[in-house]
Amino acid sequence: MAGKNGVARAAGVIMVAMVVSRILGYIRDVVIYYEFGQNQLTDAYNAAFSIPDFLYMLLVGGALSSAFIPVFSSYLAKDREEEAFEVASIIFNLVITLMLLGITFGMIFTPSLIKLLVPGFTEETMGLTVKLTRIMFIQALFMGLSGISMGILNSYKHFLMPALGSVLYNLSIVAAGWVLSRYFGIAGFSIGVVVGAMANFLVQFPKLISLGLKYRLSFNISHPGVRQIFKLMLPVLIGLSVTQLNLFVNQNLASTLPHGIVAALRTGQRIMQLPIGIFAVSVAVAVFPTLTEHAARDDMTQFKKTMALGVRSVIFLTFPAAVGLIALRVPIVRLLFEQGKFTHEATLATAHALLFYSIGLFGYSAQQVLNRTFYAVQDTITPVKVGVMTIALNLVLNLVLIRYLAHGGLALAYSIAGIFNMLILLYYLRKKIGHINGRAFLMSFFRIFIASIVMGFAAYYSASYIEGVLDISRKFSQFVQVGFSVLLGSLIYGIMSILFKIEEGVLVWNILSRRFRRNNGVA
Repeated sequence: MAGKNGVARAAGVIMVAMVVSRILGYIRDVVIYYEFGQNQLTDAYNAAFSIPDFLYMLLVGGALSSAFIPVFSSYLAKDREEEAFEVASIIFNLVITLMLLGITFGMIFTPSLIKLLVPGFTEETMGLTVKLTRIMFIQALFMGLSGISMGILNSYKHFLMPALGSVLYNLSIVAAGWVLSRYFGIAGFSIGVVVGAMANFLVQFPKLISLGLKYRLSFNISHPGVRQIFKLMLPVLIGLSVTQLNLFVNQNLASTLPHGIVAALRTGQRIMQLPIGIFAVSVAVAVFPTLTEHAARDDMTQFKKTMALGVRSVIFLTFPAAVGLIALRVPIVRLLFEQGKFTHEATLATAHALLFYSIGLFGYSAQQVLNRTFYAVQDTITPVKVGVMTIALNLVLNLVLIRYLAHGGLALAYSIAGIFNMLILLYYLRKKIGHINGRAFLMSFFRIFIASIVMGFAAYYSASYIEGVLDISRKFSQFVQVGFSVLLGSLIYGIMSILFKIEEGVLVWNILSRRFRRNNGVA
């Protein structure tokens, strides 16, 4: 029980920070679209993230974090803290060096890279994309530092400062971007991204010092721990390269569609990723150190229980969120963004993308836990092998479905690939660690599915009724429509979870009720 409570507390901390961060991310998007609309300017801004994000994900965000935490945590579990920090120092120095080299070459060849990524852009839009990309390259360095800091802190099961860093990241973009856009146009928000990345790292640094950070200026790549990280990184690096290639192909195809579609796809995907960021990532980040600890001690019974708890809890939270997004897609996008230069046509284009993105939401959510389950046993090859198969499927589906559903086809291809990835990961996980109680997974999913569908119908028809009664052109009416429908849907889902005796719902209820009693002084 202590293990479950520890994971729940960690997930709770991350979840609260994620909610605040996502709210600030929403405010950031609202300010940008209010000021500039959903057009070639915001297409350029969204496309400008591609190359800096690729550099960060390649060197730190995916490959290093998946390899660093298991190795660093295994040293801590064996009371070899001095050696753990020696490994961290070497990795830190290597990342700084590679990031600086990558940024230098990236800035030199930005025009050529942008032409490959978005050939459908006009010369003017392409020029703006090059300018914004060069500004945002600087954020990759600080995000790299943040990634290593987060890896160390999470290994110590400290989640607050990394979570706070994500809050400050979006807050800085909003504040700095809003002020600087008065002088530099949309480039002001690109400068805000750099300021946010700096704040993300700086807020974590004091906690690193308090943990006794022992930095060494060393490039000893022959250290056994560093070699182990490289060994674990290599397959993930290959997988991420293929994944990024897929994203680049998506962007390449989207750039040939009408103005604003790149922004519509990115906005729709961001809304879909809201439940992933709040629920799935929170649970996955919280269970990862515990999974790693159980694996290091070869306690596979607790390892399986933690994995199952993580996956089923994530699906319990995110599947109804996906159904709700599908049922309320137009009201949600209208409430969140339709103002200023963001037109009703932009709302419909974004809602169209959101419909198809939401179908795969639960698959991508479960992946957050499943990938980390493999990383915890220091198997980075299987997720990459599955990832390459998934990307191949996604690419084929992109080319086929864009002909029939335009940008909705790109979103649907992404969703189908995500569900496929989840199922294949579960198959390989069972082969690797043995029985994972698949019957319980299926029964839980079936109950969640039925409860979510009933919830979705209730939310859809209540929103339709309110739209016929209130003046939906007013923001307050839009808020009432979405707010009431979400509350009604949540209430119905909660009741059905109790009636169906969905185990994950009971667990969430017990955690909430225990906290309520504790906060109110009840024994």
